[in-house]
Amino acid sequence: MPAPARRPNRTQWAAITAVALALLFAGGAVTVASAEREEAPRTPSSLSADAGFARDMAVHHQQAVEMSFIVRDRTQDEEVRRLAYDIANTQANQRGMMLGWLDLWGLPKIESGVEPMTWMGMGSGDSGPLDGALMPGMATNAQLDELRKADGREAEVLYLKLMTEHHRGGVHMAEGCVQKCSVDIERNLAQGMVDAQKSEMLLMADMLEKRGA
Repeated sequence: MPAPARRPNRTQWAAITAVALALLFAGGAVTVASAEREEAPRTPSSLSADAGFARDMAVHHQQAVEMSFIVRDRTQDEEVRRLAYDIANTQANQRGMMLGWLDLWGLPKIESGVEPMTWMGMGSGDSGPLDGALMPGMATNAQLDELRKADGREAEVLYLKLMTEHHRGGVHMAEGCVQKCSVDIERNLAQGMVDAQKSEMLLMADMLEKRGA
């Protein structure tokens, strides 16, 4: 006669139970992961602070890039040219990120009928944009023309003054996003802008002082 089946001892029962629980947990984890993958990701609305900041700061950054390329052609001073290169490179990259987020969110890069800074509760409805200065700190068309015509020290001083005001307005906008934006990566970028541009403003103050301005 065959020997009677032996019952698992306590140690064996513990091992069997552990395996069963592990399989059960793994199955549950797969189910949860599948549910998470199938759920549509949350995206900001077109009138949200996230979208408004991305649109407006992309425009704001573009002018900083433009001014930086102008001054690199108007002076041979290596200190100013190096600063201008750093600002142009940094802000062009950040601009690309923000426009990329708008594409990712399926949102237009220009929202028809919505004034700049509306997401911050400002807008330009009271006085309107001043000669192309659409947002805080932006240079006017006349100031850009003046920069294009300047040379040497005059161009350096004008650029540093214009960029200081540009950064001041940019910090104001970025602080608004830190307070209002809901997308973590965008809020982190905005805080990085605040920190970097405040540091550059101190540097530009020293550079202006060296130039007697």
